[in-house]
Amino acid sequence: MESALTLNTGARMPVLGLGTWKSSRGEVTEAVKAAILTGYRHIDGAHVYENEKEVGAGIRAMIDQGVVKREELFIVSKLWCTYHERSLVRGACEKTLSDLKLDYLDLYLMHFPMGFQPGEKLFPFDAEGQVIPDNSSFLETWEEMEKLVDAGLVKAIGISNFNRSQIEAVLNKPGLKHKPVNNQIECHPYLTQEKLINFCHSKGITVTAYSPLGSPESPWANADELSHLKDPQIRAIADKYKKTTAQVLIRFHIERNVAVIPKSTNPGRIKENFQVFDFKLSKEDMNAILSFNRNWRVFPMDWASKHKDFPLNTEY
Repeated sequence: MESALTLNTGARMPVLGLGTWKSSRGEVTEAVKAAILTGYRHIDGAHVYENEKEVGAGIRAMIDQGVVKREELFIVSKLWCTYHERSLVRGACEKTLSDLKLDYLDLYLMHFPMGFQPGEKLFPFDAEGQVIPDNSSFLETWEEMEKLVDAGLVKAIGISNFNRSQIEAVLNKPGLKHKPVNNQIECHPYLTQEKLINFCHSKGITVTAYSPLGSPESPWANADELSHLKDPQIRAIADKYKKTTAQVLIRFHIERNVAVIPKSTNPGRIKENFQVFDFKLSKEDMNAILSFNRNWRVFPMDWASKHKDFPLNTEY
């Protein structure tokens, strides 16, 4: 069985999960079923991925078939930015629960520290292609998320794409009721996030790495962009362990006590990505992979660079 990280609530979060971003509705139900049959118990999703009904169908099928019990699963979703205003938070969470056909989430993250103009559009842009903000602050949004824990809709709450000063603002908020248990951030050998991970760990906040394979399928990935899966230095390390580059990239996070959520809809790949508990990377190889850092992001979030709470205009 996969190993797990202990959250500051005492709950255990499996260190390896299935990512579902960019997983098409037609494929993601089968991907979730294949993952659970393989042994995955952590499924990562979000409202903005627009596939939660299909993710939920996969989860429900496995529970109904007796493959797994609900309490053995760790299901994560995320509050989208257009629901940051106080009056919208609970409804957004309830919509996710109803799409997933679940009574509760194990972890609900604030997807970004930035609120967007509420409405039908997930990304409300102005004429310059910048996202239109709402009138919220992420501290007010956090207070509403705390109420979801108290109401039993979610077991724990966390954050995503927050920088150090934004995390400190939450931790130092007067009257804080529930500490964030997790910060989900982009992380891979070209963006190793050492300072931010160390900071989170020092505060008892676990970290989950998204795009651990460098998101080869992201819509804006082009042939010239850096591909971790083809990097000859990473491939050389993989050959040494008789593993694939993807397996080494996943293990790299596990060695750092960082949870990792590779996305795939290919059943063979889903299985392969889970075969990472039978080897360890040496300290030398870990240091070699860390040395590949070049602060390169799959998601530079240029479309939000003028938002008051844009998280990337600081060192970490």
